[in-house]
Amino acid sequence: MTSLRVRVPGPLCLVEDLGRVGSSGIGVGRSGAADRASLRQGNRALGNPEDAAALEVTFGRLEVEVAGGHTWLCVTGAPVPVDVDGRGVGSHTVFPVGPGAVVRLGVPRLGLRSYLAVRGGLDVPPVLGSRSHDVMAGLGPPPLADGDELPVGAAPRGFPDVDVLPPPRLDEELVLRLVRGPRDGWVEDVGTLVRTGWTASERSNRVGMRLAGGVVAHREGAGQLPSEGAYRGAVQVPPSGEPVVFLADHPVTGGYPVVAVVVDADVDRAAQVRPGQPLRFRWVT
Repeated sequence: MTSLRVRVPGPLCLVEDLGRVGSSGIGVGRSGAADRASLRQGNRALGNPEDAAALEVTFGRLEVEVAGGHTWLCVTGAPVPVDVDGRGVGSHTVFPVGPGAVVRLGVPRLGLRSYLAVRGGLDVPPVLGSRSHDVMAGLGPPPLADGDELPVGAAPRGFPDVDVLPPPRLDEELVLRLVRGPRDGWVEDVGTLVRTGWTASERSNRVGMRLAGGVVAHREGAGQLPSEGAYRGAVQVPPSGEPVVFLADHPVTGGYPVVAVVVDADVDRAAQVRPGQPLRFRWVT
């Protein structure tokens, strides 16, 4: 059986697929890859089902060794230097590896999260129907550590029919599209969101991207909301007035007003924003 043996896990490396579906009623969020489009891209390139489990590598510096057999790999998401036994192969390419091969990922110049997909997917035990790690709930396989061995699943029938993939568009200052949220009347001026130049806070994580650079003030006398269902991409405003954009591991309910929602396709782009990186919003209908 082919497996990937972790030699250096980097700052944070997680097993992720497309998440848990249908468990919010028991208080379990979907979780899954923070940048779903990049996970799907890597899996499609290898002939895998789109929801096959792969490695989500935060800020690079991952090193794994191939054990047991030959397979194919592909790195997507934030472009990083990739080499096999010291030979550069690059990201967004499909490349073969054999037993004993050591694969190293460098540090991305732009973006935050890269995805190392393997033909057949990672065959770790699922929890509630998913192999994803949820940092908020603590579900799924734990963050990878040196020496962990990850079994690879059976190769699919189809074969890769591409060898080079388009990288994502990663801008120095990201612009995210917004629609108005159900509680936009609970703040003094929801337009502050689109007039302000924001910065991703160092307190951001897979639960949510916290924003700094301005304040969206609560309307005086607005009172308190009861807890409501939460949604990926929701822009919630706590009493501090500093907005939070919910990402993959957001809670299933929240009590702060949701004043806007990031367009779903742009939530994947939001997951690539580094702490300290500037971003802006614009309204769409």
